[in-house]
Amino acid sequence: MIQFTYHGHSCVEIAYDNHRLIIDPFLNGNPVATVKPEQIKVEYILLTHGHGDHVGDTVQIAKANDATVISTNELGVYLGWQGVKTHRLSLGGSFTFPFGRVKLTQAFHGSSLEFDDTRQIVYLGMPAGILLTLGDKTIYHAGDTGLFGDMKLIGELNDIDLAFLPIGDNYTMGPEDAVHAARFLNAKEVVPIHYNTFPLIAQDGDAYAAKLAEIGIKGRVAAPGESFTIA
Repeated sequence: MIQFTYHGHSCVEIAYDNHRLIIDPFLNGNPVATVKPEQIKVEYILLTHGHGDHVGDTVQIAKANDATVISTNELGVYLGWQGVKTHRLSLGGSFTFPFGRVKLTQAFHGSSLEFDDTRQIVYLGMPAGILLTLGDKTIYHAGDTGLFGDMKLIGELNDIDLAFLPIGDNYTMGPEDAVHAARFLNAKEVVPIHYNTFPLIAQDGDAYAAKLAEIGIKGRVAAPGESFTIA
């Protein structure tokens, strides 16, 4: 059994066997999060890209837990300079960890950190999606992305049990494109993410789930702080 806890925005905490992981731990500054970074106890942190609302509290959580950060190469190098342990992958690459297998897929977005005081933008490589294999289950976290045709290929090559897809629009896919993404992926179940954190990305998660139901895909809307399981 795998337990997922949605912390709002794109942050998902995962418990599997004796392992605990977290994806894109944006908690401080996240107005809908119900936990603080100091409450997070994990072994691994998985990152989709370098934007501040995804890297979030990675350094604090990694140092407090002696956790390993799994990310793209450039982002991993940058975080390694901050004094945390990293395992760096590139798009299309995979590695089997004690908890399971991680493979990075392409995503269409950006990846950088912005420093307003010095007016600097630090480029942090390509953005990514994450294919996560835990036991006999495959989970896909799309990260921040627009719709792209190769989602069909990802769906053909992987039997996806659960997909986390952004629906917020403006910076990522909106709900309409995210319905097409779910169909391309042929996911058994889809959880909408990256919406309702801020007014600019306000969307109706229940309406999105209803659209999924029309094409025979189960949509699960999780409130920030809510946990659910798949077996």
